[in-house]
Amino acid sequence: MRMLAFMIFAGLVAALPARAAEPPRALTQADADAWLDGFLPFALARGDIAVAAVVIVKDGAVLTARGYGLADVAAGIPVDPGRTLFRTGSVGKLFTWTAVMQQVEAGRLDLDRDVNDYLDFKIPPRDGRPVTLRNLMTHTPGFEEAIKRLVTDRPERLASPEEYLKAWVPERIYPPGEVPAYSNYGVTLAGYIVERVTGDAYDDYVERHVFAPLGMSSSTTRQVLPEDFRARMSRGYLLGSGPDYPFEMFGVSPAGGATTTVTDMAKFMIAWLQEGELAGRRILAADTARRTLATPLPVVPPLNGMLLGFFEQGYGGRRMAGHGGDSQYFHSMLNLYPDEGVGVYLVVNSTGRDGAAGTVRANFMSEFADRYFPEAAVEGEVPAATAAEHVRLMAGTYMSSRGQTSNFFSALGFVSQLRVTIGADGDLLVPALRDVNGEPMRWREVAPFVWQQVGGKERLAARIEDGRVAFFSVDSVSPFLVMLPAPWWKSSAIFMPLLAGAIVVLLVALLAWPAAALLRRHYRLWPAHAGVPGRPWRISRIAAAGALAAAAAWTAVFAQLNGNISAFTPAFDVGFVVLKLATAIFCAGGLAASLRDASRGWSERRWAARTGSLLLVLAFATIAWLAVVLKLAGYGTDY
Repeated sequence: MRMLAFMIFAGLVAALPARAAEPPRALTQADADAWLDGFLPFALARGDIAVAAVVIVKDGAVLTARGYGLADVAAGIPVDPGRTLFRTGSVGKLFTWTAVMQQVEAGRLDLDRDVNDYLDFKIPPRDGRPVTLRNLMTHTPGFEEAIKRLVTDRPERLASPEEYLKAWVPERIYPPGEVPAYSNYGVTLAGYIVERVTGDAYDDYVERHVFAPLGMSSSTTRQVLPEDFRARMSRGYLLGSGPDYPFEMFGVSPAGGATTTVTDMAKFMIAWLQEGELAGRRILAADTARRTLATPLPVVPPLNGMLLGFFEQGYGGRRMAGHGGDSQYFHSMLNLYPDEGVGVYLVVNSTGRDGAAGTVRANFMSEFADRYFPEAAVEGEVPAATAAEHVRLMAGTYMSSRGQTSNFFSALGFVSQLRVTIGADGDLLVPALRDVNGEPMRWREVAPFVWQQVGGKERLAARIEDGRVAFFSVDSVSPFLVMLPAPWWKSSAIFMPLLAGAIVVLLVALLAWPAAALLRRHYRLWPAHAGVPGRPWRISRIAAAGALAAAAAWTAVFAQLNGNISAFTPAFDVGFVVLKLATAIFCAGGLAASLRDASRGWSERRWAARTGSLLLVLAFATIAWLAVVLKLAGYGTDY
């Protein structure tokens, strides 16, 4: 459940290698084992990842299950695919969607009914339209992201799903059913609805109706692990060579709080590949299972759409369904090939050097597909003049649909905006998205507003409305995330350079204050602001110090988010209120004081002093603008 939407976008896309088409190999245990033994140990060592475990199923049985590395580095405990437990991250959402479809099948739930009909609190409408379960399953309820209470490593701080849901209903920032924006809140809401209509606690329900029928005895969604599970739990790491971290618990347990072994996950995959049945026991009727995997929401045709809870993951016409998962330390991916009767699940227990887990995961699944089920890249051609016009239309700055707008974490969306540019050869470039060699991916138009990765299979496509780009995405993330044009008033392309300049001006003004005072004292000179009331001048310098300190504090806050999401608890609310109020005071006070100083002293100052005072006004204006737009100033503790 990685929080930085940009990293989600780039991490899944950037690692996809460009590979020449090769004849497919037969998927046998011997060939798979040989490939796994060559791929994973090297990838783990290169990425500084402690452990990987993988299982491949075929034709209703486990083809192979393998583990690499140490589940507990300090204790020297090796990974065991049938025994070692891992956090699933968001792959565990599939257990929630299975539960929802069971209740749809039972007639207790309707995918197109207002979710408020099942709740004991209200989800406000947007544009007069309610949220439905179908919206939740396709990540289109329009919720902004939520972070507080998401994860903790202290049981006493753990919020139940009900407490988490009712503490704060996120803003509805998009109309329902229109813009995919991955939402942990939405999935947790679906799990709570299952509780409401069945009368069973979510954990109890999943154990009885999903895990037990499939014989998944090493699986749980309980956030405080049962006693017999604890000794088998893999440790979690940022770096495999670094320290381990405490067991993480989620207030959004239906959205990603499951724990299981890869061999248990094999049973789940087989059941879905066999239309809801395993060893004569059913978790879903065949028709329900088929409908779940055959109902895409095509947001950006012809790219992959969102199935009912699963991501459509196909390339070149091959049908695939899957889901990725990320906690703070565990990273996983599950892919099903329904027509081939094949499933593969990979999990690692470390984020790795420079986020290597995302690279390993993406490359692993891509090479698996290329080795056993290769597909040719899409062929096509668009007239040169038309292609040039379309690339020019695409050029600009974009922000992720997954993010926050009503609170101070909107700053994350600002710093993670993507630039789309035009290459020297006229190809479309997204510099932040890089291939396995670290080079920016190049995209060539093969159909109107559909671009193919040069040398690869990934596609990029845009939706055009009224002659403008409404949004774009790429196959890897199009089921649940799109990139929207950033409005000029919070475009990083405009305001990042202005912000950098503003910080330099404030630093110079602040450092020049004591330096000038010392020089004046040494040479017995009149102050540069002689004849002008000195209080506004001094206040502006004090405000400059305060604004710079606030900027440093916000930087520390967001850096902490990348390192430890569990730090963001209600215990920090007072600190955030103080920081937001301080930001407002320093920005407003500095702007007012610098304006007053500049206006009163303009006619009496030298041009150098006039320029300096004007630059100071512009610096405070820039910082104040961003503080307001990005919700860094004010009051409020919901995020």
